[in-house]
Amino acid sequence: QVQLVESGGGLVQAGGSLRLSCAASGRTWNSYVMGWFRQTPEKEREFVATISWSGAGAYYADSVKGRFTISRDNAKNMVYLQMNSLHPADTAVYYCAAERGVALATTRSEYAYWGQGTQVTVSS
Repeated sequence: QVQLVESGGGLVQAGGSLRLSCAASGRTWNSYVMGWFRQTPEKEREFVATISWSGAGAYYADSVKGRFTISRDNAKNMVYLQMNSLHPADTAVYYCAAERGVALATTRSEYAYWGQGTQVTVSS
């Protein structure tokens, strides 16, 4: 069983930065692929970024490529999402997700474990 807790959300002006953190529990943490998703009331939960169990591989949604960076520290059981050059369109609840495996995962259905979400609001 894996439990995930996100933090780091908040209110930021357009062009600003935030770093989201996801703390994970679980004995075999480093065998899990991790992802970040986001959701607004108007849209379904959408993929943002994923990182392989080793941290060597990552993949991003086109909308965030070049602005967001996903990383992980397996020794600390942490995953991060560094978000730069934020736009109002990035406003959403951001969710951390985990699934056992080594391949990158970009769809919601591939993940079994989810955090409670953290709100990010970007003002114009």
